[in-house]
Amino acid sequence: MALDAHPLNSLGFAKPPAETRVVVAMSGGVDSSVVAAMLADEGYDVVGVTLQLYDHGAALAKKGACCAGIDIHDARRVAEMRGFPHYVLDYENVFRDAVIDEFADSYLAGATPVPCIRCNERVKFKDLLETAKDLEADCMATGHYIQRRMGAEGPELHCAADANRDQSYFLFSTTPEQLSFLRFPLGHLPSKAATRELAAQYGLAVADKPDSQDICFVPNGDYASVIEKLRPGAGRPGEIVHADGRVLGKHDGVIRYTIGQRRGLGVGGLAEPLYVVALDVDNARVVVGPKAMLATRTVPLREINWLGDEPFTSRAEWPVSVRVRSTRPPTEAVLRPLSETTGTVELMNAEEGVSPGQACVFYETGGSRVLGGGWIWKG
Repeated sequence: MALDAHPLNSLGFAKPPAETRVVVAMSGGVDSSVVAAMLADEGYDVVGVTLQLYDHGAALAKKGACCAGIDIHDARRVAEMRGFPHYVLDYENVFRDAVIDEFADSYLAGATPVPCIRCNERVKFKDLLETAKDLEADCMATGHYIQRRMGAEGPELHCAADANRDQSYFLFSTTPEQLSFLRFPLGHLPSKAATRELAAQYGLAVADKPDSQDICFVPNGDYASVIEKLRPGAGRPGEIVHADGRVLGKHDGVIRYTIGQRRGLGVGGLAEPLYVVALDVDNARVVVGPKAMLATRTVPLREINWLGDEPFTSRAEWPVSVRVRSTRPPTEAVLRPLSETTGTVELMNAEEGVSPGQACVFYETGGSRVLGGGWIWKG
């Protein structure tokens, strides 16, 4: 190291924090507020940015949702208290085009989408990241619970220290280029309680604020009503049919059902428990059957984002662990590339309820590194 070289600061730059500009994506919740307060306390040149993602006075908005009106106010209060600039950007049109419309169309096609992943991919880590660069920031920091570590080939994505808070499933589509610009200061913390303790230490009014819901624009978890507002006539009625061909009942729209669903089928009185095993959108049919019909070992993927050190197609297969839903633990599998962005996962043990529209995220077997992921589709 040269004698005049400055040691790396906590964000990895060889200069003083005061000369390091960092844009903090502030949702108004406790996590991003702590990140902003922490970096400001360390002396960084912090700029807070909050995105207005949808019309807060409309029926789609709900109390306690991410990026709702009160959250913008809370983010602004943190910035005023800690003495750094804060901007609110109107991203309603971008959010609707990039996230909400696809959410509705995916349900209409019989898939079960994960809009939070698309929001990170298409809004926060794309447009907002570019805005951060326009503001001449050295990096952008978020309150996500995930870790960025430097490896032999550059920055790597790793699971959060707290497995209960880990958000790696929702960040699999982060590209190497984005990862070089992003920072996740909370990923090493042992628990959410530790984050709230920091918030209290910094005197933040949001220290005890409840966590936001995953899907910010869905009131009370009622997906169907949102889709019907966005796509009038989407609740087309039809038949509930057993896999053996028997008609068991009627439904008020395929959009009200997801693969693997058991409750609320409206076909009680049968000897065996039934699950949704398929959605026939063209014929407006919900197909039900025994639990065994949900089991599968083959998962077709597209839009794969690969974060490994070697090129994705450099091997015929990759031994990995995968998660096919955010709520499930990783399970051993073999990933076989078909192209740069498509492939097939073979699960060592069959999983139930693997659904088109969900993500399949790859992990280093026995380790914490995130190797990427892809979107499950029907094949």
